[in-house]
Formats: sequence, C-alpha cells, structure tokens
Amino acid sequence: MLPSTATKMILRRRTEAPNPHSFAEEVSDYDDACCQKCGSGDFPAKILLCDKCDKGFHLFCLTPILISVPKGSWFCPSCSNHKIPKSFPLVQTKIVDFFRIQRTPELAQKLSQDNLRKRKRVSSLVMSKKRRKLLPFSPTDDPKRRLQQMASLATALRASGTEFSNELIYVPCMAPRSANRAALEKGGMQVLSKEDTETLNLCKLMMSKGECPPLMVVYDPKEGFTVQADRFIKDLTMITEYVGDVDYLKNRENDDGDSTMTLLHAANPSQSLVVCPYKHGNIARFINGINNHTAEGRKKQNLKCVRYNVNGECRVLLIANRHISKGERLYYDYNGYEHEYPTEHFV
Repeated sequence: MLPSTATKMILRRRTEAPNPHSFAEEVSDYDDACCQKCGSGDFPAKILLCDKCDKGFHLFCLTPILISVPKGSWFCPSCSNHKIPKSFPLVQTKIVDFFRIQRTPELAQKLSQDNLRKRKRVSSLVMSKKRRKLLPFSPTDDPKRRLQQMASLATALRASGTEFSNELIYVPCMAPRSANRAALEKGGMQVLSKEDTETLNLCKLMMSKGECPPLMVVYDPKEGFTVQADRFIKDLTMITEYVGDVDYLKNRENDDGDSTMTLLHAANPSQSLVVCPYKHGNIARFINGINNHTAEGRKKQNLKCVRYNVNGECRVLLIANRHISKGERLYYDYNGYEHEYPTEHFV
C-alpha cells in the first residue's frame, strides 16, 4: 500500500480516513454548526452541510466516511434516502458489450478446462515443495448467475462513472509504461513464479471470455458499494488484479480520490507509481477495508494485497488468505506495511 516517505506526503485515498484526534482546531464560517451524528461542534472545518436541509455532519462520522468535501452537491443520509443506484439491465448483449467480452464461450470453456487440467498435472508433481501455489478462481457454473454477477459490477462501475478495464492503463500526461519497472522497487520486489503467472493469465483469459470471478457487488447504505462471495472460495485463490490508470505518486499527492493504490515504491520517490481506478477500473475498486483497530474488524480480513514483479513490471493482486464462505463480504487491510492510515471509523 502507499508508503510513508522521508518528506511526509499527503495523499487522499480510500485507506486514509480523517482522524479526528489529529485535527488541529480550525476556524470556519460554520462555527455554530454541530454534527447530527456525534452532537459535537468540534472541528468545524470538517463539518459538511447538506445542500437540502443544511444539517451538518463530520466527514469522519458519515458511513461510508468521506475523506474530503465532495465536488458538487451533497445530501445527507436522510435527504438522499439512501437511494439505491439503478441496476444495470440484465441483458446478455448489453453486458457482453459493456465488458467487451469475446463472443466465443465454447472456446473459453475449453481453454479454461485445458489449463486447469494442466495445472492439476503439474501440481501433482510438486506436492513435496513447501511453497504454496496460487489458485485460479472458479467461475459460477450457471451462465445466468454469471450474468447477474457481471450486471452487479456494471451497476457499480456505471454509478461511479468508471469504464471497465481489467488491465493497467497508460495515458498521455501520466506515467508511461516504461516507468513501470519492478527493478526500481525499494528493497526489491518478490517475483511471481512462472506457474503463478500462468494462473494470472488464465484468470485474465477467463474474464475476457465472460467467465468472471464468483463475486457479487452489492450496495450497502453504510459501506456503499461492497463485494461479497457468491460461492465458496478456497484459500490462496487469485481474486483479481488491482487495475486503473497508472500515474506518478508525485502527481497525486493532493488527490481527493479514495481508491489510490501503490504500484511501485521506488527508492527515488519521484519514480514511485500509483494505480488510480477512477476513470478505468474493475471489481477491485469496490472491495472494502477492515477496521484493524478492533479484534472483530481484523477477523473480517479474508484477502491480502500483494505487489509482484511480473515479467519485469509491477502488478498488484488481491488473493484469498483463507477459505471464504458464500455470502461473506471481502475485506483486506489497507494499511499494508506502513500502519499509519486511520481505519477506526470503518464499519
């Protein structure tokens, strides 16, 4: 995740909830406003007023929390009435077009089955090795249910104004692909093995053919969009890659986005890269974080976020770190190794 640096960088992101204990007293035009949730008028500069009823709420008292004042109009929970986003139409042709699925399902099934058989044969020869191998996700067998899963993701992406992509995107005026060099990682980066790289490629292939991970994106009035397992998922299953537009960290120090992910933590800070899934992204954007300040919160963690060297480039993967039951929501620890981002307000 995002590292701390010698010169303290302030980078807004989903993992960085405002911490009321760290705020200095600030002067505001709304000194008399009080938060409707906690009843306090402390930290007036952090109180957000509803554009309809004028009631105030601390950014950190809202659920989901807000990391900064939203651009445009904002309505409190009562005035917004927790409106559920309009569902994406459950029409196969529309879903196929939205995700740009290659229209060869028979070939996709054959390729995925052949690759799985190959993996089983290889795995039987390496049982004595201690290093555990990553597993490809197992798509839901029912094609209709897979359409529902993809429609749930399309609903969330459309509501957030995000175009679907399952790859890292390099655009002009941001970081070029040539900047993504795992050799620049401070302290080195673990290399994804040849076999695990084949697993990653298999997962990508299945997605391109419409065989998606067994996940459902749901809307929760407290957590916003969140992701839950739609079938049993084994430990060490590769869930998804964290993708989006790649940019230099230095360009995002004052970014108000809440989902920025570290891609490269370079020895030279000017070469560090982040993934910004706001214009392009996949289901990883909607997987939420744990409250790692409580034992109950930590128990919810069922994914780990790992950065790998894949053929010389940095990639970020989300992997199951234990068995996940059907209906269980997915969570991972945003703090990574720096342990400095407050998560005590997470649900």
